[in-house]
Amino acid sequence: MPIDRPAASLPLAGGGEDASASRSRLMRLATWASMAVAGVLISAKLLAWLASGSVAMLSSLVDSSLDLLASGIAWFAVRQALTPADREHRFGHGKAEALAAFAQAGFILASALGLILAAGDRLMQPQAVEHEDAALAVTGLAIVLTMALVLFQRHVVRRTGSMAVGADSLHYAGDLASNLTVAATLVLAMKFDAPWLDAAGAILIALYLLLGVRTLLKRSLYVLMDHELPEGERERIKAIVRGLPAVRDLHDLRTRSSGMTRFIQLHVELDPGTSLAEAHRRGDEIEAAIHADFPEAEIILHLDPHGVMEARQHFT
Repeated sequence: MPIDRPAASLPLAGGGEDASASRSRLMRLATWASMAVAGVLISAKLLAWLASGSVAMLSSLVDSSLDLLASGIAWFAVRQALTPADREHRFGHGKAEALAAFAQAGFILASALGLILAAGDRLMQPQAVEHEDAALAVTGLAIVLTMALVLFQRHVVRRTGSMAVGADSLHYAGDLASNLTVAATLVLAMKFDAPWLDAAGAILIALYLLLGVRTLLKRSLYVLMDHELPEGERERIKAIVRGLPAVRDLHDLRTRSSGMTRFIQLHVELDPGTSLAEAHRRGDEIEAAIHADFPEAEIILHLDPHGVMEARQHFT
């Protein structure tokens, strides 16, 4: 008889529960840092826009304002995603991150379209930029703070794989591009007395944001629609299982992700004469081998006698 058995609770590799707690702290710290930076930048850019009237500065201000909103959503999503599984959510709350990323994509899309309209109006009615020095000083501050934040967020994403922090990092990468574009357009507009360059810079920022929307939507929908893990990860799982001496073959591998957790289900074929107790031990070995490469995975094995005919879904 085939045996269905959930994976045993194994400690996480590289520090066990301490490693998981460290990832959680990093994710929370990243969301607090992003909100703090956004607050500082909004205040500075508001003053610079009021002084200069630059539409590129306005676009950067709008972008930072949306970043603060997006960072608040990311903070809430991370808080929810790190909440342990409960009676109503037995698979955890990891999809809160994907939902947040999906919502952030909508905010960015609205922002980009608004910037294109504002820039188009400025192209039709050019207006000289004033108090360029103040605007450039604020932009320099924004570049330094945003670059430091993006580097820290990318470090956190590498350590945790957090989708919410990754989406927030994309926002601030867009903000960094925005700040660099604002600085360039302000300098060029002053040097060549061409105020239309200010509007052109705003359009470039908006186009960059639209590209980011596509990435966010794709990543969040993959999680929300239970898309399979990347093919490289699936091949790694199959190689790990087939590399164990007791395993004759495997089939019907199904995978998905939610937050930091990967869910892995597969049928594993053992020798037909394997006893129930031995099959249990082999199952533990298979789970441990997978956990070595995917420490935060939840694994369900279905153990089959090799050669027994059964209905298959042909997921390989």
